[in-house]
Amino acid sequence: MTYPLVDPPRARRPVPVRTILTVIGLVLATALLLYLVIQTRRVLTWLVVAAFFAVALAPLVGWVQRRLLGGQRRALATFLVFLVVFLVLAGLITAFAVPLVNEGTKLADQLPGQLADARAGRGPIGDLLQRFHVLQWVQNNQDRISSFASGLTAPAASVLSGVASAVTGTVTVLVLAYLMVLEGPNVVEGFTNLFSRQTGERIRRVGHDCAKSVTGYLSGNLLISVICGGLTWIVLLVLGVPFSGLIGLFVGLADLMPLVGATIGGVVAVAAGFIHSTTAGIVVLAFFLLYQQLENHLLQPLIFRRTVQLNPLTVIVAILIGVELLGVLGALLAIPVASMIQVILRDVWDHRRGRPKDEPTVGEEREPVGDGVGNVTGDDGRLGATRASS
Repeated sequence: MTYPLVDPPRARRPVPVRTILTVIGLVLATALLLYLVIQTRRVLTWLVVAAFFAVALAPLVGWVQRRLLGGQRRALATFLVFLVVFLVLAGLITAFAVPLVNEGTKLADQLPGQLADARAGRGPIGDLLQRFHVLQWVQNNQDRISSFASGLTAPAASVLSGVASAVTGTVTVLVLAYLMVLEGPNVVEGFTNLFSRQTGERIRRVGHDCAKSVTGYLSGNLLISVICGGLTWIVLLVLGVPFSGLIGLFVGLADLMPLVGATIGGVVAVAAGFIHSTTAGIVVLAFFLLYQQLENHLLQPLIFRRTVQLNPLTVIVAILIGVELLGVLGALLAIPVASMIQVILRDVWDHRRGRPKDEPTVGEEREPVGDGVGNVTGDDGRLGATRASS
């Protein structure tokens, strides 16, 4: 009877000390990096916002530099563009601030009479309060309401601190965006010079696509929000709904948030319409139902068609992740970030199949090109090359 030969157990080699130290160093470096990210998350947020502003304004600066300054004096072109942007923003703030102050004054003048009518059960607000027994609930909970109102004055210091932080953040973002636009070409040139000529050209091409998608989304989203807020203001003004300017401003700002922004603004506008009169509420509701269809099926496809090509599932997932990470700011940046990721992944796919695309083709499908005998070739004659179907 024979027995199978069994190899003697091999002695395990000890793990080299260098490997152990390398692993420990990587773990500590990762922990340090995460700690730095957490501690500087506010600064990183400012950097991200400034980068998006810089990407959006860089094409305009380039146009001014080429057409008006003969391709020279980028510093002057950057200064002129930011000056115009500042003046436009100041004009918009003034245009909104004047109606805001006027209607706020009207509200302060009308508030005592409206409160007296509401307590007496007169007017549309008083009718609603009586119908839902709100006055009775207020009378039964006066002590709780008084304590809650007195507690609202406590965090005044925190409110002032928040305002100061907002002003500081705005100024910081503008300065960072200005410097990014001014030094952007030098930074890109220095970075791409670290790679070979072909790789550097590919990085420039992908960066151009990403910048185009971000610029298209930001400008398109702003244009749609202006249209939504302007139309809302016109409808409310025609119907005689009070504070139509404030409501239109709120609707326009809310519409900046994708998917749900117009709905949130529409709820406020419809509620204001019904408080004014039943007819006004019905008309405002019909307007928003019609406008939602117009925005979803005409404005958005028309404006975003050549820049941001994302399917609805990707949009929803991106917005949910953005809201979870950065709140409202994440919702605003979710779609352009998702579009940039799509551009990068598409370029990786194209590069794996052949060669990078010749022109920016954000979101376009690409098909292999046959050479007539069943082989897939590109313009350079290599097998496996692809080109844009357009």
